[in-house]
Amino acid sequence: MECISVFDMLKIGVGPSSSHTLGPWRAAERWLEELKEDHYFHKVSSVQVLLYGSLSLTGKGHATDIAAMLGLCGQDPETMPTEAIPTIIETIQNNKQLPLGGTHTIAFNAENDIIFNREFLPFHSNGIRFQATLKTGEFLEETFYSIGGGFVVKEERSNSKENKALFKSFPYPVQNGTELLAACKQEGKSISELVWENELSLREPEAIDAGLQRIWDVMLNCMYTGCHTEGVLPGGLNVRRRAFDTHKNLIGDVSYTDPESWLNAIRNTEVKFRQILKWVSCFALSVNEVNASLGRVVTAPTNGSAGVIPAVLMYYLTIENHKAKFHHIRQFFLVAGEIGSIFKKGATISAAMGGCQAEIGVSSAMAAGALTELMGGTPEQVLVAAEIAMEHHLGLTCDPIGGLVQVPCIERNAMGAIKAINAAELAIDTDPLNTKVPLDKVVNTMWETAKDMNTKYKETSEGGLAVAVMLSDC
Repeated sequence: MECISVFDMLKIGVGPSSSHTLGPWRAAERWLEELKEDHYFHKVSSVQVLLYGSLSLTGKGHATDIAAMLGLCGQDPETMPTEAIPTIIETIQNNKQLPLGGTHTIAFNAENDIIFNREFLPFHSNGIRFQATLKTGEFLEETFYSIGGGFVVKEERSNSKENKALFKSFPYPVQNGTELLAACKQEGKSISELVWENELSLREPEAIDAGLQRIWDVMLNCMYTGCHTEGVLPGGLNVRRRAFDTHKNLIGDVSYTDPESWLNAIRNTEVKFRQILKWVSCFALSVNEVNASLGRVVTAPTNGSAGVIPAVLMYYLTIENHKAKFHHIRQFFLVAGEIGSIFKKGATISAAMGGCQAEIGVSSAMAAGALTELMGGTPEQVLVAAEIAMEHHLGLTCDPIGGLVQVPCIERNAMGAIKAINAAELAIDTDPLNTKVPLDKVVNTMWETAKDMNTKYKETSEGGLAVAVMLSDC
């Protein structure tokens, strides 16, 4: 059984897309490692990158070409200074050279050596192929698939080296919601306690806590940056950042100096219903405005849906529980990661495969379930909340205007966060024995809906708002 860690579902990376930016970036890194392992790296004289399907159709708007170049340069999306990206890309384009792996300079013309191929490869909508010509004249190529949430595989997935780690044995292996509830009942554990035991089979407790703390730090800093940055988003749609103005109106004259003191300052603001709605929306918008600007975010489970989980967790910390500590944050992430893994195993978290229901829908389900446990819900109620959140995202299409992760993507994060909170409240007041739709049924329905959905509504910008609204209209 596939063992998916919370750190697989929540990855630190660079926007605007986990499948179209982070995935190709990681694929380029993986390809370089293979070249080194096979002793070909220093023999490379030129490379080409071929993008297929959805990676080609929305690759420019999703910065897939930029991500591929950064990956080939050996830059790390978790740690590189994002403000250096424009300079690195401009240098490559002007000099028509690329520092392969950061050490081995080769000729590279981005206009000719990155090829956007509209053809869809059979295995997955997001195909990327790397080709290398060696100094000896020998030709090498390798194909990867970005399957959503920053996950990258080859077609021969079950036999590939990179997937062997995914099939380790968890103490409590879980494939679906039914198995998760059965394990919780048998062991007398909450969902977060069960997931904690699984994580301990992979890492030491100190490493888990440090990793989750870093994830929260990135989320908090992302919200802080988004709420304090004004202007227009890049890409040509002329989308004005809204988090800045909303935040300015909400925060008032309260003083603070950094993200932590900012969080405490928010706790002292007015918390009527309208203000709560605005704060949650502001948190979500801020993250995805940073994401749209090639900023650092956490896939949750994707970049396009990165704002839902931090917005809902921030709601808990600033509205529901002013005395919350790190262990509450850890609890939230462990539950959210487990719910996300159930959707990944039973359906998809890739908009190129399932539309936006696979991104915003899954993130809303993850956040709803996690919030429910923090609010005292039982494991059964956690799954009820996740089901409610997804049920009301079923059929949601992915139709980004101009191929940019901006319209309607940014607003959808605000809507997904509000739905998650509402789903949690409904679940807490629900006797699970009275529910009609179990989580596993909605996961399966989501997957069936994904398979029935027309390709033009799956992150291709060939349908929906993407054709109803043109760049020229903006």
